[in-house]
Amino acid sequence: MRASTHVERTWASTPVEALTLLVVAKAPVPGVAKTRLAADVDDPFLAAELAAAALLDTIALGNALHCRRRIALTGDLGGATRGAEIRHALADWEIVGQRGDSLGERLAAAHAEVSGPIVQVGMDTPQITPALLSEVVAGLRDHDAVLGPASDGGWWVLALRDGRLARPLAGVRMSTPTTYADTRAALAAAGLVVASAPVLTDVDHLDDALTVADAAPATDFARCVRRELGQAVR
Repeated sequence: MRASTHVERTWASTPVEALTLLVVAKAPVPGVAKTRLAADVDDPFLAAELAAAALLDTIALGNALHCRRRIALTGDLGGATRGAEIRHALADWEIVGQRGDSLGERLAAAHAEVSGPIVQVGMDTPQITPALLSEVVAGLRDHDAVLGPASDGGWWVLALRDGRLARPLAGVRMSTPTTYADTRAALAAAGLVVASAPVLTDVDHLDDALTVADAAPATDFARCVRRELGQAVR
């Protein structure tokens, strides 16, 4: 899917050249992906459907942008929901495996091989738009990093002037109510000047899924919510 001329100009006008978009994701395998959401809906296959839709929306966002595309993936797409479709959508991406024990270590490792400016997102925010990412990247004019808080205390985006500046992530405990604050503190302790991005909801639970579907009704994710959950999405 090709981005509109307006979107292309917006992305091209950012203060960064040779930008890399990094997505850190888990293959949407039933019983493995979105376990908290699966517990809410009591259906690991439905949770995997929603995870696959969110990942495909995120990949489509990257495919609409003129930048380098890299995905750090864990899990087997061969056993994933919509795995063949995901693999096809990633045809122009660099696909690498995740390395490290903790999530913080895996995030730091995924950044470490990228020299130059980078913006990293996960697969839990299918409502992201090119304009929002452009706003994030614009913060690198005057800052070393831009960190976007999530409504649950985590974070949904990290932009850095250079991927190798992500080393402090390795020591941060992820998926806690203080992860955003802890990450920001770790980056600042390493001497980075950090700006904030807007707060977003990422999809961990059923209520999150409904909120995000309402916020982005034209996404594959919202269509999946309407189809599978019967939720009226405006």
